[in-house]
Amino acid sequence: MREYTFVVSKEDEGVGIRRMLRRNFRFSSRLLTRLRAQKSVYLNDQVLEGWMKPKEGDIIRAVLPEEASHFPEEDIPIEVLHEDEDLLILNKQAGVTVHPTKGHASHTIANGLMKYMRETDQQFKIRFVNRLDMDTSGILIVGKNSHTQDDLVRQMHGGGMEKSYIALVHGIIEQEEFTIDRPIGRPTPDSVTRCVLPEGQGRPSVTRVRVLERYESGYTQVLLRLETGRTHQIRVHMSWLGHPVAGDSLYGGDAPELIGRQALHAWRIRFLHPVSRRPSEITAPLPDDMIRAIEKARRLR
Repeated sequence: MREYTFVVSKEDEGVGIRRMLRRNFRFSSRLLTRLRAQKSVYLNDQVLEGWMKPKEGDIIRAVLPEEASHFPEEDIPIEVLHEDEDLLILNKQAGVTVHPTKGHASHTIANGLMKYMRETDQQFKIRFVNRLDMDTSGILIVGKNSHTQDDLVRQMHGGGMEKSYIALVHGIIEQEEFTIDRPIGRPTPDSVTRCVLPEGQGRPSVTRVRVLERYESGYTQVLLRLETGRTHQIRVHMSWLGHPVAGDSLYGGDAPELIGRQALHAWRIRFLHPVSRRPSEITAPLPDDMIRAIEKARRLR
C-alpha cells in the first residue's frame, strides 16, 4: 500500500485539498475522483468527506488502494536496474515477451515478476509503462501503482521522457546525424508487420539517428532516440531507410553470421521521477550477444 503525505504550510492556506494533491503529487483527475469515492484521503487521520480548504499544520494523507496481479509464477530471470516504492526498472533479456498474449500465454516477464514479488515480500499490480518486442533487450519500466504509470505515460507521450536505443544495422550510413520523420501503420488491417506509409496516412513517427561506429564488414552501430513510440518503429524506419537492424528477419535484416535476433537494445532512459520530480537517468548494459555481434562486425572483412 502506497501513501503520499504532506503538511499544509502557511502559503497553502486557502487552497483546496484536491488542488494541493494535484500540485504536490500531480495526481490525475481520474485518480483523485477514485480516491475520494473510496474514502482514501485523510485530514489529520480523519477520512476526508469533501474537498475542503485545510489550515496550516494540517496533515494530508492519500492512500492508494492495494492492488495485485494474478499471473502464474514462473522462474524467469529478473534483472533490476532500479527500484523504489513507486517504480521498478528492469533490464529485459531477449527472447522473452513482456506480458501474456494470445500467442505467448506464459513464460513472460509478468510471470517472472510474480515470483520476484513473492521473494521480495511485495505486492503490486504489474503496470508496464513501456513495451519491448520479444527479441529486443533492455530497459523495461514497471509502475507499482496507477499514479506512477499515469505520470510516466504522460511524460512519454508529452516529450518529457527520453528513450535511447543502440542497434547494429546493415550497410554503411554516411551521415553522422539525421532524423527520420515518416508515418507508420499497417499495410493491411490484419497485418502483423508495419511499414512507412504516404503522408497523411498512418501515425506520425519520428526517430533521431546518430552514428556511433562504422565497420568495413558492411555494418553500422547507431544510437537511436525515439520522439514517438510506435510498434516496431525503429525496425520499420531503419528498414525503410535501407539499413535494417541486423538479425531482424521480419524486416529484411537477417544476419546469421552475427546474431540470432534483432540487434536492438533499449539502452538509456531519462525522465522525472513521478513523485520526487528529480531528473533520473537509467542505463542498461549491452547484453553478451550484442557485444559479440559488434566484435564480429569489427573483425569481418
